[in-house]
Amino acid sequence: MNRLIKALSYAFLGIGLLVGAVPATLAQTQVVYHIDDAQAQGLKGLRNIRNHLDVSPDTKITVVTHANGVDILMDGGKDTKNNVEYAPLVGALKSRGVRFEVCEITLKNRNLKKDQFTMDADFTPSGVVRIADLQYKNNFAYIRP
Repeated sequence: MNRLIKALSYAFLGIGLLVGAVPATLAQTQVVYHIDDAQAQGLKGLRNIRNHLDVSPDTKITVVTHANGVDILMDGGKDTKNNVEYAPLVGALKSRGVRFEVCEITLKNRNLKKDQFTMDADFTPSGVVRIADLQYKNNFAYIRP
C-alpha cells in the first residue's frame, strides 16, 4: 500500500511540474524597444518592430521614448536623412497593437507640450523608470535598435 501511495505522489508531483511549466511555454513574448535618439534609431527601430511583428505577430511590444527619441512621436516628425515621416509607420504599428510612450521628464526638460505629439502617443512619468519596470517587474525583453 505504501508503494502505491508513494508512486501516486511521484506521479502527481510530475504532473504538477508539467502543468507549472505549460504557462511559461505558452506565455506571450513581451518586448520593450528603447528609443532615445530619433535620427539614429527612429526609422531603423520602427522597421525592426514591423519585422518583429511580421515574424511573431502575437508579441506584445511597448516602445518607450525619451530625450531626442520622443521626436518620432511628434506631429510632423521625420527622419531627415531619408526624408521619411514617422507618423504613417507609427500609425501602422499602433494598429497592430504596439504601444508608444513618451517620457514626461523629457517634455519638461525640452519645454514640449503633450499636444505637440501624435494621437498614437501615450505618456509615462519617466522613460527610464518605465523601461526598468517593464524589464524587472513584467519580464519584458529589452531591445535598443
